[in-house]
Amino acid sequence: MAGAHGAGAHAAHGGHDMTAPHYYVPAPSNWPMVGMIAMIFTGFGASMVVNKNPLGWLPLALGFAVLIYMLRGWFGAVIGESEGGQYNRKIDVSFRWGMSWFIFSEVMFFASFFGALFYARVITLPSLGDIDHRLLWPDFAVTWPHLGPAGVVEEFSRLGPFWLPTINTILLVTSGFTLTVAHHALRAGNRAKTISWLWVTLLLGFAFVCVQAYEYMHAYSDLNLRLTSGIFGSTFYMLTGFHGLHVLIGAIMLTVVTFRLMRGHFTPNQHFGFEAAAWYWHFVDVVWIGLYIIVYWL
Repeated sequence: MAGAHGAGAHAAHGGHDMTAPHYYVPAPSNWPMVGMIAMIFTGFGASMVVNKNPLGWLPLALGFAVLIYMLRGWFGAVIGESEGGQYNRKIDVSFRWGMSWFIFSEVMFFASFFGALFYARVITLPSLGDIDHRLLWPDFAVTWPHLGPAGVVEEFSRLGPFWLPTINTILLVTSGFTLTVAHHALRAGNRAKTISWLWVTLLLGFAFVCVQAYEYMHAYSDLNLRLTSGIFGSTFYMLTGFHGLHVLIGAIMLTVVTFRLMRGHFTPNQHFGFEAAAWYWHFVDVVWIGLYIIVYWL
């Protein structure tokens, strides 16, 4: 079915009053198929790059290009339907349920990575400590992070909470506050104030991405902490890397919302496109707080 389905559709909706006298049933759409093609190329390309295949960047770049094309087309279709007054309040409810289930799927996504970290650190490592060390290797110690068997994992240092992760925590938590101020301004009908606070939110969000990029360069070059640094390195980069990607996606969503506001979209009573992006951003905030405590402090 068409653009009224999918996470992109949920985030794009908002605008006209819900006055349509009918329940809008969209025509068949090719966008889900285009999205599937993008995911296939992106998945294979990412796998090839991680496994150091020099040709992996080609399908990865193609996958991202198709994904951007799909998002632009699908978002545009839903925005056009919304601003054209095609939706009523029942459609609005369906969007809210759709976005809620999408965020729930993201909760399960991150829960799997936190679960892997918990299993490796709290269950597997102590269990190995109970085994006769002669079955493992001499001088085995139950310590975290662990370097694995001697000579398998290069020496590395872990990142502590000070100062880059703490700076990023301040940036992201503050961005959640500024986004809430923007939401209240929109509900009050103050469009100029809404746009101003959204730009502040975007500045903080993109600053987070830049600080994390610098943190990664520091970890690779100065601490020798890499994706291949045993279970610690793999879980560290999977958790922080996917979270950083979600911050970038959320910032792009809020950028689209900001430009829509500047074009006169959304009203104080009908602005679910804004709300969907805000839900996503607050979810990213909460995930980071858990990640900051568990990965950097503990």
